[in-house]
Amino acid sequence: MAAVSSMNKMYGVCFHAVRQTAGLRASRLLQHRAFRSSAAHWQQPFDSSLEKPQFPGASAEFVDHLEFIQPNVISGIPVYRVMDRQGNIINPSQDPQLSKETVLNFYQKMTLLNTMDRILYESQRQGRISFYMTNYGEEGTHIGSAAALDPNDLVFGQYREAGVLMYRGFPLDKFMAQCYANADDLGKGRQMPVHYGSRDLNFVTISSPLATQIPQAAGAAYAVKRENINRAVICYFGEGAASEGDAHAGFNFSATLECPLIFFCRNNGYAISTPTNEQYRGDGIAARGPGYGMLSIRVDGNDVFAVYNATKEARRRAVAENQPFLIEAMTYRIGHHSTSDDSSAYRSVDEVNYWDKQDHPISRLRHYMTARGWWSEDDERSWRKQSRKTVMEAFETAERRLKPNPELLFTDVYLEMTPSLDKQREALWRHVQQYKEHYPLDLYDK
Repeated sequence: MAAVSSMNKMYGVCFHAVRQTAGLRASRLLQHRAFRSSAAHWQQPFDSSLEKPQFPGASAEFVDHLEFIQPNVISGIPVYRVMDRQGNIINPSQDPQLSKETVLNFYQKMTLLNTMDRILYESQRQGRISFYMTNYGEEGTHIGSAAALDPNDLVFGQYREAGVLMYRGFPLDKFMAQCYANADDLGKGRQMPVHYGSRDLNFVTISSPLATQIPQAAGAAYAVKRENINRAVICYFGEGAASEGDAHAGFNFSATLECPLIFFCRNNGYAISTPTNEQYRGDGIAARGPGYGMLSIRVDGNDVFAVYNATKEARRRAVAENQPFLIEAMTYRIGHHSTSDDSSAYRSVDEVNYWDKQDHPISRLRHYMTARGWWSEDDERSWRKQSRKTVMEAFETAERRLKPNPELLFTDVYLEMTPSLDKQREALWRHVQQYKEHYPLDLYDK
């Protein structure tokens, strides 16, 4: 009986525990159902169209259809201009309202550059200098941009920016000295002709390798930014140089480092003999700016006022906002690429004549001045005669000047002459003394 009684008690305890567990489960189930019912009542339907991409590499929206971006997504970037081909102001609000003296200075610098080009080009053809590159047809890009800069701004040129240096005050005798590589040459006769430079005028010496100045300008602009001064950097290049890898590096560095830099592209139609339709498939160079996050503009490079306005505003914002700007100046290279080139092999005379006679930056500005009574036929004849005389005087002086001292071959590399360099120097003079009939040392500066 005791055993039966003990079993009944154990059964009762177990039955009570089972009832408690079942009750707890039922209670939890009811609570869970109530939660689901409540959540279903309050939760809104999911809408995938409201999702936003969170990828760190780009800012965009999701789409649900397959479509490749067309090359002309930025189609036909417009060309900003102020004057038409007859020198008429199109929109008065865009007239820079420059003084008569300033406009006359523009014109005289553009025509002086043109005159210097003609004389030095002919001197190379006569064997007097070894090489030359003219600036025919691109004078407006030089003078318009140079006038919009501060004298303290740093300039990186390619090799067709002589007008920029001329506007800054580089004298004719220094141009001539460089092309003749005489004793007055600031580069001491070590560079090819047209490879100008001037520390005093903040113009970095030109180097022959194409596009090397572009990443260098980005580095200089980053240094300027760190100095936190009112200064900008401008970098000139042609559309051909924009095909070099250095252009990508310079664009990307300047944008990501937020540098006060103006990229000034002279799109003159040809990279030596390669026309633009064989250089790229996109819409010129300005279309590349947005891909790097740069503000860009395309201007009429034969309109000196349009170039001036665009460069001035780009310069102002580059300094104020610490960001790079890309200016594509549409122009035309009327001359041969250089004295090593014959452009008649790849373009027609009629094509060149159109740009020379119908849409030249010098004639456009002259129309503007003539319409205002600022310039006459007498003024033109007098100035052309005077400017040619001035250029010829500098030319003749440079031609008579002695060449640099040969000892300068060994200077400006090391602070003190190294043993190997000293041996080279001794070997040179032994050679010169042995064959002195071939080395007219009286033509060299002592």
